[in-house]
Amino acid sequence: MNKILATALLSALPLAAPAAPYQIDHMDPPLWWTGMHNTRLQLMVHGQQIADLEPALAYPGVRIAAVSRVANRNYLFVDLEIAPDTKPGKIDLAFRRGSQTVHYSYQLLARAPGSAQRAGFSSKDAIYQVMPDRFANGNPANDNAAGMSERADRANKGGRHGGDIRGMADHLDYIAGMGFTMLWPTPLLESNMPDYSYHGYATTDHYRIDPRYGSNEEYRDFVAQARSKGLGVIQDVVLNHIGSKHWWLQDMPAPDWLTYQGKYVPTAHHRVALQDPYASDEDKTNFTAGWFTQSMPDLNQANPYLATYLIQNDIWWIEYAGLAGLRVDTYGYSNTDFLSRWSGALMAEYPHLNLVGEEWSTMAPVVAHWQEGKRNFNGYASHMPSMMDFPLTDAMRRALAAGDDDEHSLTTLYEALSLDYLYPNPGNLVLFEGNHDMSRIFSELHGDEDLFRMAMAFVATAPRIPQFYTGSEILMTSNTKVRDDASYRLDFPGGWRGDAVNAFTGQGLTPQQLAAQAYVRKLFNWRKTATVIHNGKMMHYGPEQNTYVYFRYDGTKKVMVAFNKNKSDTVLNTARFHEMLDGASAGTDVISGQRIPLAGELKLPARSVTILEIE
Repeated sequence: MNKILATALLSALPLAAPAAPYQIDHMDPPLWWTGMHNTRLQLMVHGQQIADLEPALAYPGVRIAAVSRVANRNYLFVDLEIAPDTKPGKIDLAFRRGSQTVHYSYQLLARAPGSAQRAGFSSKDAIYQVMPDRFANGNPANDNAAGMSERADRANKGGRHGGDIRGMADHLDYIAGMGFTMLWPTPLLESNMPDYSYHGYATTDHYRIDPRYGSNEEYRDFVAQARSKGLGVIQDVVLNHIGSKHWWLQDMPAPDWLTYQGKYVPTAHHRVALQDPYASDEDKTNFTAGWFTQSMPDLNQANPYLATYLIQNDIWWIEYAGLAGLRVDTYGYSNTDFLSRWSGALMAEYPHLNLVGEEWSTMAPVVAHWQEGKRNFNGYASHMPSMMDFPLTDAMRRALAAGDDDEHSLTTLYEALSLDYLYPNPGNLVLFEGNHDMSRIFSELHGDEDLFRMAMAFVATAPRIPQFYTGSEILMTSNTKVRDDASYRLDFPGGWRGDAVNAFTGQGLTPQQLAAQAYVRKLFNWRKTATVIHNGKMMHYGPEQNTYVYFRYDGTKKVMVAFNKNKSDTVLNTARFHEMLDGASAGTDVISGQRIPLAGELKLPARSVTILEIE
């Protein structure tokens, strides 16, 4: 029986023999709220032969609008119409057949004040991404939980290491102190897979936090605790697929619940097919219907009951936990019509929330296709406010990693930014230096501290929402030759009792690591109050002399950012920047606090980035 949050009362009246073993095993969503924008709620009721029963209720303001049965008689879909002025309370849902009745007490809660108008993350924020299992183990007692297949084994690079919600909560001060204002943990929902379950992208129960991380209540309290420290929480959700041990697969709701009738057909990843005017229907279908792996069945969101389930599930978590936004994994792989409906439904419920989708393409037109307001040639309309900016991230990494003999490397970055006209709202894209699926930025930049600082400065000052991956601040390294997830996802030092190195306190870090950490802390704490970086316009100048200069500006403030990849000091003639400098005599370096003269020329130190607040 689903015991998560809802209070269920299953009371069978005396039954005439022979009695059917009617019971309710799952009721999703397990509870709901009054005063929602969408007054229709669809309950998925799961239990032995539950479709034989007829639901009824008597509650002021609530009526049963529709009852639907599917091929599997163990499922019943009940649509409730909840009037806007309905009072919170408990609804007695009665499921009857003749003299047989099963009761379920369904709870309606009051929404938190201002819930619908909550503000999501924006360009004023900086996001810190955490893999909970690899960040900190605050509660070793939950490393292994009853009913969970995989046990903790920190020696196993692909196994569970024990990080949890309490571990994140224990170090909120560290994250906030580094200058970040948003926290994005990778998925925390139950992933009861036999192995390789720590990453969380193979959900087995959509309404339950994995007990090895904590409980639903603990997660909700964690979000509130983070908020009290100036940190919003962004939940990572997966619409495209589930884990092969999801309870649905033990009793499939409908034959078309999964793509390809539940048969494993791998995706060929032809992501451009959705916009390609010459694409075959086969390639289009395979991209969205193909499976990642046999252990992660692909969901068929063309099924209307599944589509509604997924939409309600994400609204439920936003409302229940008090979230500041969602990050959507493998966004473009889902059914395209469903994605339009999903994003539209969430934004209608929370018009000021932010949602960011993962479309892993280095081509700006492919990513731009998904952002709200894009006029696509095929008429597709998306309501997705933000996307992960893979094209600009890729350009930054390539430009900075290019050899010293490549005088045009910074042009790669300049030209990538020049494509912002392709996006309806480029300032709402999320730019990142790395994530859990990519090699570490410090390794990609050949272990060069100067290039590392350039990358950090670009992510912090570009016209984007910056996102930072845990451990980059202490120069964590990884394999760069081949895809090597284990090397990207090493434990954060100090997160486990007995760790010889503690990055939270600085104990055991090298001088090089401490300097990098201090730089990131200084940079992002400055950014936190730099409103011209949050909302200012941008003007950049084509790279010359292996340097690249741009300005962020508004009506009152200007910031100059200048990169010098040369191994020697480089002097720039400031007359070139007259449109922005316009008589300015000096600027203040945001890192050192030094006053730098700007009259006539600007001397850029070798292998450096200079960020100046213009006086």
